Amino acid sequence: MSEQLRSVSVLGLGPMGQAMVRALLRAGVEVTVWNRSRAKVDAMVELGAKPAATVAEALDANAVSILSLTHYAAMYDVLGQATDHLAGKVIANLSSDSPDAARKGGAWVRSHGAEFISGGFMSAGDNIEHPASYVFYSGPQEVFDAHADLLRPLSPQEYLGPDDGLAQVFYQALLTIFHPWMLAYDQALALIANSGNDIDRFLPYALRSNEAFPFFMTDFAAAAKAGGWGDRSQLLMMDAGAQHIIDASEEAGVDATLSRTAQSLWRKAITATDEAGEAVPVYQVLRGRD
Repeated sequence: MSEQLRSVSVLGLGPMGQAMVRALLRAGVEVTVWNRSRAKVDAMVELGAKPAATVAEALDANAVSILSLTHYAAMYDVLGQATDHLAGKVIANLSSDSPDAARKGGAWVRSHGAEFISGGFMSAGDNIEHPASYVFYSGPQEVFDAHADLLRPLSPQEYLGPDDGLAQVFYQALLTIFHPWMLAYDQALALIANSGNDIDRFLPYALRSNEAFPFFMTDFAAAAKAGGWGDRSQLLMMDAGAQHIIDASEEAGVDATLSRTAQSLWRKAITATDEAGEAVPVYQVLRGRD
């Protein structure tokens, strides 16, 4: 790899940006950093990074710049300060946003003469060295291939295809699972605590139940390809089960909003099933079946 490809700029030094800088430095990559607040820049400089006083300086420092920002709107705010420095550069935007935001962002970057790839970090928080961590990438294959070695220290790579939005489709789909899981687990822990029980005693059972999730994921994926899981009797069972969770939570003074939302979807599928005279699983309801 040439010396040019062993250097990169990182713009945005939140927890993920800082984790990326550390990983790149450990891999022997020369890193230039920029951030709105100087304190975060100084912290990375202490580890061996080079500071950039402006966005233009960060772009000029290297052929490739990695963005780690809150969303794509921030990309316009940041790169908009130095659009005349984008020509001939490569922008790897690893920020989270919608697929269409990534597509529009890619078109905007290219309109200023730069190349573009998008990415989505699947990691254990900002622990990008966790064995389960990896990065989705999408965008032109030739751009990804040309810079895959430079980006490899960040985490194992999963290139999905040329569509700029595809990394965000897969990334947001997985976060769709993670967000309600986080809330549901908090609700479960609150139920245990408010019922006067020990969270540490509950934890092994929570971990044990998680071992069945791969079975359910595989089973539901197969069912989705066939139209979705759940006939009327199964939907009624889930409606009743959701009510039991609601009752148990509220008896303990725990907010059951999440469980009520789940119950509303089971009931929506039951109503659709009764109206259609055939099973309409929640999967079809979520896909927008009339």
